[in-house]
Amino acid sequence: MSEPIPAATVVIFRNGSAGDPPEILMVERSNALRFAGGAAVFPGGRIDPADHEFAAELAGGANADLAAARIAAIRETLEETGLVLSVHRPVDPEEAANARRMLLECGRIAPVARHFDWRFDIDSLVYFARWCPDFELAFDTRFFLADLGTGAVDIAVDATENSRLFWTSARDALAAADGGDLHVIFPTRRNLERLAACASFESASDQARTTPVTMITPWRERRDGRDMLVIPEGLGYPVTGEDYETAMRG
Repeated sequence: MSEPIPAATVVIFRNGSAGDPPEILMVERSNALRFAGGAAVFPGGRIDPADHEFAAELAGGANADLAAARIAAIRETLEETGLVLSVHRPVDPEEAANARRMLLECGRIAPVARHFDWRFDIDSLVYFARWCPDFELAFDTRFFLADLGTGAVDIAVDATENSRLFWTSARDALAAADGGDLHVIFPTRRNLERLAACASFESASDQARTTPVTMITPWRERRDGRDMLVIPEGLGYPVTGEDYETAMRG
């Protein structure tokens, strides 16, 4: 079996309306994609060698794989949505759009950061989880949390890998999935359930910082006469199993 493909994804929060739960940004993947085609996921993608190079420059070799994953999450978010994360100063929509065009042309975030004089605070992305399914060409994905707070946000779908961008609360995303209006794979559902229990970005971050991050590899197990797809207990997830036949695995 081939080695898993390193990847990173980020759950981006923004404040909901007064009294409403926070919203998170999701992308609906194009049906033609090999992995999770047509599914609603969080922005992200594979970690490139250039992400490792830039991470070494920024982090000086400390936690190199995690730093590269954070760089990849920032890069993929800009590519897929037009949002700029973890920069030391505000970035207006015009600058973000110009940076996105430059990134799509060159494929690397380092020259974009230098051109626009951006300094990244990569540690502001909170490490939330790590998932790696046990199948050929699986993605070994690190999940992060980021907060936009309030204010106007310009996003635009890339129209290549993704077909739609939308803001939703975790609870509403789960309800849409239950109603058949949203296609959600097993890891995304488990993470939405975990996020739905958090009333704010701060509570989600606090839980992430106090919960051990261990690579999660779901497995098949017989429970009460049914085949279940399950994950370990004690990692912050309120639901740790789903019927194997109905679980969407990507």
